[in-house]
Amino acid sequence: MDKVPLTVRGAKKLQDELKKLKTEDRPRIIQAIATAREHGDLKENAEYHAAREQQSFCEGRIKDIEAKLSNATIIDVTTLNANGKVVFGATVDLVDENTGDEVTYQIVGDDEADIKANMISISSPIARALIGKEEGDVAEVKTPGGVRMLEIVEVRYI
Repeated sequence: MDKVPLTVRGAKKLQDELKKLKTEDRPRIIQAIATAREHGDLKENAEYHAAREQQSFCEGRIKDIEAKLSNATIIDVTTLNANGKVVFGATVDLVDENTGDEVTYQIVGDDEADIKANMISISSPIARALIGKEEGDVAEVKTPGGVRMLEIVEVRYI
């Protein structure tokens, strides 16, 4: 499996979720299963089946996070010397030349992408168009609505 880029913040978020699943959720679910077992007949015990379903989800999520972290290349953007170029993890201020709209994006890994938080995936068309460019450059992005011309106003590594 290929290494997947992850920001320091994204890795921390996954590590925190993994810790919570292992130290809080897993023990709580095990206790719920034990309590449900005490109620007798398991075939018709809705509490038992619900707890087993929760356990299955929890264990699946633990495996998923562990796999993501083991295949991650954690990149600390604050230590990069990218000489003003747009790279993974960079925060980029843009102006859409067609509309005059200003927008700021941080380029992150696929698992961290959250458009509501202006965090776009490294594999998105906008990010791919921006990578390697610098302040003052214009990136041409082909979107379903047509071509967008995005001028790079500032590149930050925070």
